[in-house]
Amino acid sequence: MVDKKVRIKFLFLVVFLVLAFIFSFSIGRYPIKFFDVIKVITDRFFYGIVNNSPASTVIWNIRIPRVLCAILVGAGISTSGALYQGLLKNPMVSPDILGTTQAAAFGSAFGILMYFNFFEITVLSFSLGVISVFVTYNLSKIFRSDRILGLILTGMMIGSLFSSLISFVKLVADTENQLPSITYWLMGSFASVKMIDFKFIFFPIVIGLIVSNLYKIEINIFTMGEEEAKTLGLNTDKIRFIIIFFATLMTASSVAVTGIIGWIGLVIPHFSRLIFGDDYKFVIPASGLLGASFLLVVDILCRNITTSEIPIGIITSFIGAPIFLYLIYKKGRDYDRG
Repeated sequence: MVDKKVRIKFLFLVVFLVLAFIFSFSIGRYPIKFFDVIKVITDRFFYGIVNNSPASTVIWNIRIPRVLCAILVGAGISTSGALYQGLLKNPMVSPDILGTTQAAAFGSAFGILMYFNFFEITVLSFSLGVISVFVTYNLSKIFRSDRILGLILTGMMIGSLFSSLISFVKLVADTENQLPSITYWLMGSFASVKMIDFKFIFFPIVIGLIVSNLYKIEINIFTMGEEEAKTLGLNTDKIRFIIIFFATLMTASSVAVTGIIGWIGLVIPHFSRLIFGDDYKFVIPASGLLGASFLLVVDILCRNITTSEIPIGIITSFIGAPIFLYLIYKKGRDYDRG
């Protein structure tokens, strides 16, 4: 049985996500009254009425794709972070630990350099993100005595390789058009997302979230150590591959559509553990809910802080870095007291 306090905490997270979801339609450079938002949505879903009012156009063409993508990307990256932290027994790792983010970012930068269309750039970015992790996973088998160390070291190597390739692309890019586009994309943004982007990321992230929650118990066992997991009858190689594969799907699809959004995959799992403890049975779903809410709120800030939209990666780094420092400080004080 789930403790009553845990249920209340999850209920609070769900309510907060719903409120953030509703208000994200109203707030922006074109403010829309809350009841107008409700009317536009209910008219279409319940009565089949589609009007051409400015409010309806903004909601259906701009804000709905943006809000839905923010929810999925926030949930996907945060859950990936929780999976990697549990699997690698290291609370300091994030979804880019195996080189996924850097490879996907290179795919987009290269696509912009080669004048690919937006869909081709997205597919290339996603494909390279997935391929890079397969390369990392297979190269890590060299480290037979310590697979976790092998994964981390190989991931760092692959990530460094693709980071250097991104730098090379920026060096040879046209400074008038291509370089600004690459630089802006690398900062992360929901400004250009459309419904086709939501459709592109829907299945990889939703399937990844479902699988993540199916393997909550196995992640708990992995945190005790690989030898203990084998003793308890787990096929550690198979489970490790499944978890890495679906975490990669969520990360690569997110980066392919929105660019690099830093810190969320590192910080949000820490918040989940702060609220629910170290039990991944709760940490994984909580990370998804918190990540979705956090990215929605940050996206609202990006649209409203200044007259021109701020790339979301700047805000997540600005908020995430000091929060993470505070969490480390608090953890250190708790450790000293213990």
